Amino acid sequence: MNPQVTTDSAQSPTLPFITSDLPGIGGEIKVEPEHFVVEEIPLYEPAGQGEHVYVRLTRSGWTTRALQLKLVQLFGLREVDVGCAGLKDKHARVTQTFSLLLPNTNETTVARRIQENLPVEVRWVRRHRNKLRVGHLLGNRFQIIVLHPRPEALERAQAVAQALRTRGLPNFYGVQRFGMKGDNVEQGREVLLGQGPRERWLRRFLLRAYQSALFNAWLTERIRRGWFQRLLPGDIAKKTDTGGLFEVADAEAEAPRFQRGEITYTGPIYGARMLWASGEPGELERWILEQEGVTTEMLRRARLKGSRRPARLLLSDLSIEPQAEGLLFTFTLPKGAYATNVLREFMKKDVAWQEEDPKEDEEES
Repeated sequence: MNPQVTTDSAQSPTLPFITSDLPGIGGEIKVEPEHFVVEEIPLYEPAGQGEHVYVRLTRSGWTTRALQLKLVQLFGLREVDVGCAGLKDKHARVTQTFSLLLPNTNETTVARRIQENLPVEVRWVRRHRNKLRVGHLLGNRFQIIVLHPRPEALERAQAVAQALRTRGLPNFYGVQRFGMKGDNVEQGREVLLGQGPRERWLRRFLLRAYQSALFNAWLTERIRRGWFQRLLPGDIAKKTDTGGLFEVADAEAEAPRFQRGEITYTGPIYGARMLWASGEPGELERWILEQEGVTTEMLRRARLKGSRRPARLLLSDLSIEPQAEGLLFTFTLPKGAYATNVLREFMKKDVAWQEEDPKEDEEES
């Protein structure tokens, strides 16, 4: 198999289903924001004192960036003074937290001003010592209704759910990262080669799209080789509770922790400072780059640091309930994972509804 990520294998429609042996339920998602509910799971609770005011609110019809700018205007702050832990979709009902640098403003006044001037529901307002930054969250809890599935959908969905609990979910990047036409990947490769647009923010976004496509190609090949449900010597594993990384020396000894979901192997977000796997996993990581004609020197010139991404996720709290309009799916994902990757396994089709906004992309690279 040739994993050339600048062609079809970079795009989510060609990504494999880990439950390809089971039929899908069809259906559609996101007709109304209430059909797609997201709740941010905080990394920590506010301490109750400090210069920053944390505001927990629920909104729909707003991008995170747009709401952040409204808060800047409402309180006369600089953009850098308003923080958030992650970006959430516009066409969803979202509960998330913002931080505002307001050392001298009463919390009750903050809540009232927001409630009176913005179409949001304020959940609580509390003080904390530091600004809320991107990545300061554990994950997200989802409640998603799939509308108009096939008549036998519940039975099919339960079978897929059981398989995912056992096999795990491939932590692919969603198709929305690559643009509706998939051209973000090719443009990202052009930027890596020293071409492409001049705008710094756009170059950064396109490079991340290319890194994401390389990760998807690596994970696709790992699945093809039958390595998805296996921990291999040389893998770079991650502890799911603390986030610590370590190289797997004895895969057999670590297998019980892997099966329990206490650790998972990680995949390459290619960059000049990336921690490489060794053994067969390391050979696969380097082979992906070789197929693309990409060198570590090219990554260094593009100022891509690189990192590791968990490749296999266990959906321990996945539940499905019948609704009048379809099926309600409830599950939790760690930060950076796509809910659409869960749904595509059930629907057996890609379900991205919009592409990611380059000006809202803030992930580390």
